[in-house]
Amino acid sequence: MARKNPFENVMSEGPAENTRNVLDYAMRGASKSILSSIGEMADRADRLLEGETVVDLDPDLIEVSFIRDRLEDDNAEFDELLNAIRDRGQDSPILVRPHPKTSGRYMVVFGHRRLRVAKALGRKIRAVVKEVSDVDHVVAQGQENSARSNLSFLEKAMFANEIARRHFDNDYAVVMSALSLDKATLSKMLSVASLPPAIVNAMGAAKGIGRDRWYELKTLLEKPAKLDAAIEFVQSQAFLQLPAGERFNVLVGNIKAAGRPEKQRSLHTSKWSSDDKQVVADAKSDGRTFTLALKAKDAIGFGEFLSESLADLYSAYRNRKVQGE
Repeated sequence: MARKNPFENVMSEGPAENTRNVLDYAMRGASKSILSSIGEMADRADRLLEGETVVDLDPDLIEVSFIRDRLEDDNAEFDELLNAIRDRGQDSPILVRPHPKTSGRYMVVFGHRRLRVAKALGRKIRAVVKEVSDVDHVVAQGQENSARSNLSFLEKAMFANEIARRHFDNDYAVVMSALSLDKATLSKMLSVASLPPAIVNAMGAAKGIGRDRWYELKTLLEKPAKLDAAIEFVQSQAFLQLPAGERFNVLVGNIKAAGRPEKQRSLHTSKWSSDDKQVVADAKSDGRTFTLALKAKDAIGFGEFLSESLADLYSAYRNRKVQGE
């Protein structure tokens, strides 16, 4: 028997069937790989719009999704999309639903960046309007973004957490269906998403930082003392002035460095005094530094004399060292 399509409710002409269709599908396929390829995911998203009536809507009548999937926008990608739509028009419509709470308004299911472009260009947006449930909404939004958007691991983790905390089900089937996750990956995502907002917000989207590195950071911060120190560090001006792409590595390096015990060096001390006891010198050396402290009546005068004679003394030291070799 063929697997149920997670978008079946959204694609049907009639009323949506019981949302358990999505959950059943997810439980059979999501834990191993709901969709066989990214291309198939894109095809499913495309089929949501096939055969539907496309209308032109005022962008000001459309609100963003009730669940956020991006932590920040890539300005370069947005500008590229804006230029493309300005030059040749909007190739594919977005999907919206009638707003669940406000009559006469709409909510984006997917196509947020195209909506932003339409607003920036002062144009109407081409859209398909469909009645969808909240469950079908998040599944469609998640799978369309997984197929087309370059979302970072952190963005996916926060999106998964947003779905999970709404308790659409008791076994995370909707989350796994929306993002095509297995249970092990979802568990790590939710663990990372539980990091304090101060840490997450300081990282931004953290493009290029994958699952294993985020989980390493989560493990490093399990001790309260390290977590408190990390929160203080990411809120410092020095950290916030770093380029966004460097912040993760700098934070991990800081945590690891703070956890290393300082190497203990043996300390050698010696004492010298002049025959007339007018100068007393305490010398300390730890293998890296040498400290000489002068005391007694002539300490200041003798210290100034030493300072003025350092060049001659060092030259004499070098000559003796060469002769000794």
